[in-house]
Amino acid sequence: MARAPRNTNGNSQKRARPGTGATGSHAPRKRFGQHFLTDGAIIGAIIDAIAPRAGQAMVEIGPGLGAMTQPLVERLGHLTVIELDRDLAARLRSRSDLTVIESDVLRVDFSALARSFDVQPVGDASHRTAAQLRVVGNLPYNISTPILFHLLDHVGQVQDQHFMLQKEVVDRMVATPATAAYGRLSVMLQWRYAMENVLHVPPESFSPAPRVDSAVVRMVPHGQAPGVDLALLSQAVQIAFSQRRKLLRNSLGKWLEERRFEGNFDLQRRAEEVPVAQYIALAQALQKQ
Repeated sequence: MARAPRNTNGNSQKRARPGTGATGSHAPRKRFGQHFLTDGAIIGAIIDAIAPRAGQAMVEIGPGLGAMTQPLVERLGHLTVIELDRDLAARLRSRSDLTVIESDVLRVDFSALARSFDVQPVGDASHRTAAQLRVVGNLPYNISTPILFHLLDHVGQVQDQHFMLQKEVVDRMVATPATAAYGRLSVMLQWRYAMENVLHVPPESFSPAPRVDSAVVRMVPHGQAPGVDLALLSQAVQIAFSQRRKLLRNSLGKWLEERRFEGNFDLQRRAEEVPVAQYIALAQALQKQ
């Protein structure tokens, strides 16, 4: 967890603790959106929020220079990391306490990765079960939403997720109905996760400093998520928010007419006024037709 958003400003940087992510000889690369976390106090607060324990199946996305990697592996004993930067991946591979996957995170099959962890079998010793992954990372802000939706496809294998993101994105993720931040991202993630903003991270916590504030979000999958056709839900929500300032009769209403929807749904309101549960109920009703 050592990379963040693109763009820099002139903010001063806080002094980093030794061994917690100084940039060293590696120059941050703009094409990877590299901004390295250097604030020791922030690093400690993030580790406390994650609360890693020895033996847990944890995966870190974008470890970079290891600002978060070192304190994580000290508690875990072993850590799997996903790093796209070839030079950084080579550095990380020199460590015996890390399993390094050099790849674009969007190409990683997290369900298969969960099955690769050694899990103590329950009952029949010949039956090997997949691990429940704890996923952490300082996500590149330019592709943070695609990463979140990619992980949504593997949510059944996830215990929890802790990510550092642009604060504006975290605000949208945890937003409640009838607020300006509430939108498609809110609905599509809150359907499957309980989420909270656990920590604010100022620009000067990074080297180089970005032009935006950051935040750490905790995402815990719901134990019993309502069954729904994800593609249908996504399409309905996307259409609803395509004209968020207008009443739903102008957008979602026309789409429902085309599908000959026979149920009841209040279209005399705006998309941001509809709770997550009602979008899910609509998708489920459409499924049954």
